[in-house]
Amino acid sequence: MAGHSHWAGIKHKKGRADKLRSNLFSKLSREITVAAKLGDKDPDMNSRLRSAIQAARSANMPKDNIERAIDKSSASANENFENLRYEGFGPDKIAVLIEALTDNKNRTASNIRTLFHKYEGSLGTQGSASHNFNQIGVIKIDKKEMSEDEIFELAIDSGANDCIMNDVFYEIQCEKNEIYNVKKKIETKIQNFISTEIEWKPLNDVEISKDKAETTAEFLEALENDDDVQRVFTNLKFGNN
Repeated sequence: MAGHSHWAGIKHKKGRADKLRSNLFSKLSREITVAAKLGDKDPDMNSRLRSAIQAARSANMPKDNIERAIDKSSASANENFENLRYEGFGPDKIAVLIEALTDNKNRTASNIRTLFHKYEGSLGTQGSASHNFNQIGVIKIDKKEMSEDEIFELAIDSGANDCIMNDVFYEIQCEKNEIYNVKKKIETKIQNFISTEIEWKPLNDVEISKDKAETTAEFLEALENDDDVQRVFTNLKFGNN
């Protein structure tokens, strides 16, 4: 469940597909369980659960895993998860936002603080890094669903602000408060979505040199690999020096 992924290319090259897949399934399962626990277990009546299931299907999570995660919401009635956000600065002062879903905020804070210290970053307070970002609604759709001309027209008609082409998916951007209204209109033409999320978009990218790229990628990957961390956003841009 990566956030703004300027560093995704380097992460891919590290070749830890099995570990990353297992870690992703764990995070997706937790989100499904919490969404089902906080709302209706029918995804048609629970937009958060519907989005979580769509993300799980896009990641090829087996149907049995999804159903077990929903069932777990009843079994874990005594477990209380919190959505938390951590902010700080990593190598070369890149701004980092971390969204976590945890049943033990002391454990999570300790783990994140340790990683910032290990990679010579600094964990800040609420607002210390988030002013470098804007929150936007992001809807991702597989490019197999329709042509570029069709998706652009649909995005405009649905009230979106932008539609960006990626290698394998379209990224429709909109105001964060309008995301489900926009999606509802898109659903008249498309039923399969990769994800529907509120993301943090950097106002300006910070460029770092190649000699810092590997360490910075390791830092961001270590954050993502923490069990309690759901998403990581950064204003990082790798340079050519």
